[in-house]
This record gives sequence, structure tokens and C-alpha cells, in this order.
Amino acid sequence: MSRYLLSVHTGNGRPAEAMTDEEWRRGFEQIGKLEEEMKAANALVYSGRLTEPDRARVVRPSKGRVRATDGPYAETKEHLGGFYIIDAPDFDTALDWASKVTLLINTPIEVRPLVDERPR
Repeated sequence: MSRYLLSVHTGNGRPAEAMTDEEWRRGFEQIGKLEEEMKAANALVYSGRLTEPDRARVVRPSKGRVRATDGPYAETKEHLGGFYIIDAPDFDTALDWASKVTLLINTPIEVRPLVDERPR
């Protein structure tokens, strides 16, 4: 098994479609069901939703010391909104999980393998 990062990307200032409380509830219920499916398949390692980028701080080295500045790290129109770390036997399976997520949340998902540094 290999590990993959499914990163959920969203846009700054992109107006979200107005949703009723019932639509929000139903959406979170569907995500919960998908995450249960991932757990049942021993695929889900961890998932998380991130706050807006203006809440970030960037810590970087500067002349042997550390300097913290307001984030985000990169000034872009899109940012990382959340992520899944999954176990999958191959890239195609990771893409299948990403396809299920993107269809539920209508947001792009980037799929990247994690570097396998485990001893063999």
C-alpha cells in the first residue's frame, strides 16, 4: 500500500453557492458516509478541513533565527481548503477516491503520492 494526499482546493473570493441549513446537513452527511466507506476499505488515514488562509502564519529561517509572518505562504487565488491522507494499492485507486470526493463537494482535488521512506 502507498499513501496519497488528496488535497482539496478552493478559490479566494469565489462566492460559495447559497445553501440552506438542510443542504449543509445533507452535504456533511454525504461526506460522513464517504469517509465511513473509506474507513471500511482501510483507505482513510486522516482528513482535515482548514481555516481560511488569512488565519495562517508562516515560519521561516532568517540568518540563523526564526521569523514568523502573516500567511498564507503563497499569494494565490486558490488555496488548500482541506485534505485526505489515504492508503491505496495504486494511483488509480487513489484517483477513484478523489473522484468520489470531488463529485460530492464540487471542488478540484489534487492527488499526489507521498514519498515512501519506510525501510524495506
